[in-house]
This record gives sequence, structure tokens and C-alpha cells, in this order.
Amino acid sequence: MIANYGYKDGSGEYYISIDTDKCIDCAAGRACLEACPKQMFEVITDDYDDEVIWVKKPNCRTLAYDCSACKPAAGYASLPCTAACTPGAIKHSW
Repeated sequence: MIANYGYKDGSGEYYISIDTDKCIDCAAGRACLEACPKQMFEVITDDYDDEVIWVKKPNCRTLAYDCSACKPAAGYASLPCTAACTPGAIKHSW
């Protein structure tokens, strides 16, 4: 299942999508938790009793601001959270 966290406003759509099926089988030991400088991710138990990552509620409304330090315009060649996610479960919409 693809879980989308974020918002849409007049400036665009800002969503982080997490493929929970890929997240469940993470061989990297949830490296995305440590990779995010804003510590936006946390582990939860979903409705199927699987441990998956999600975006913390306060960060869902401020993704454009919170992720701006890691976007390629800020000097990164790739985003730390997506690079750390070896299963490829994390994607950004913008």
C-alpha cells in the first residue's frame, strides 16, 4: 500500500509517499530514521500489525519548509532519506 503524507496549497503539492510493502522488508534497519536531519520519520504499527515508517503529524503540514534544506538546490545531489531507504519505499512529489 502507498501511504501519502503532506498537503496541497497554492504553490504546489508536497507529499512524501511511503510504499509500506517495501518498508516492511527493509534490510537497512530503518536507516531513513537517522538520515533525516529534521527527524520527520517514526516507526508505527499499522492496521496489519506490521512496523512501518510514517511522517510525524506536525511535519505533514510543513514538508516544503522541512525538506528544503535537503533538496538539490541546497547542495545535495540526492535526498538523504531516499538515499538511505535501500528498498526504495520513500518518494517525494516535488
